[in-house]
Amino acid sequence: MKLVVEGLGVDRGGRPVLRDLGFAVAAGEALAVLGPNGAGKSTLLRTIAGLIAPAAGRVALEGGDPDLALREQIHMLGHLDAVKGGLAVRRNLAFARDVLGGGGDLDAALETVGLAHIADLPGSALSAGQRRRLALARLLAAPRPLWLLDEPTAALDAGAQRLLAQLMADHRAKGGLIVAATHAELGLPGAATLDLAGARRPASLTDVS
Repeated sequence: MKLVVEGLGVDRGGRPVLRDLGFAVAAGEALAVLGPNGAGKSTLLRTIAGLIAPAAGRVALEGGDPDLALREQIHMLGHLDAVKGGLAVRRNLAFARDVLGGGGDLDAALETVGLAHIADLPGSALSAGQRRRLALARLLAAPRPLWLLDEPTAALDAGAQRLLAQLMADHRAKGGLIVAATHAELGLPGAATLDLAGARRPASLTDVS
């Protein structure tokens, strides 16, 4: 399986943000997308996820499930944690799993992210870090091959950051793919990097650093 981005161009508000950008991420690989605010990191992830229509180029998951659309094979972990305050933690996760169509074990997912002891607590009572852990639990409750992570360490303490690193390592070991936009060290050993501050030309994991 391989994520292939070729000749990608993206405009926002009539202004070009990305031009002639290309790279490939194969099964078990990860790409860290770097660059200052406004460089287009979130725009790139949202375009791959199908939330923004590209002005040019293509995005494809070669070797993915031919019966599923690309968006159905992607987990997008963005800035918003999408926790419903009126639902208990476990019900929040069950709702997300049902919407995403996953078949993961809810209790096991909550145990992994350290939220099993507050499974009956309403979402409105969660701290920012706990909301982020619940977002991570969705990755386990509804498994999908491609993870798009936008500043995933936001609101996570040191222990939760180690948990994230382990989740990413486990996902890659199973053949999963990761594209992560970040300003911080993520714990992605062997990951390629793509710096949007200067990268507008086609690139692959063999020629990005």
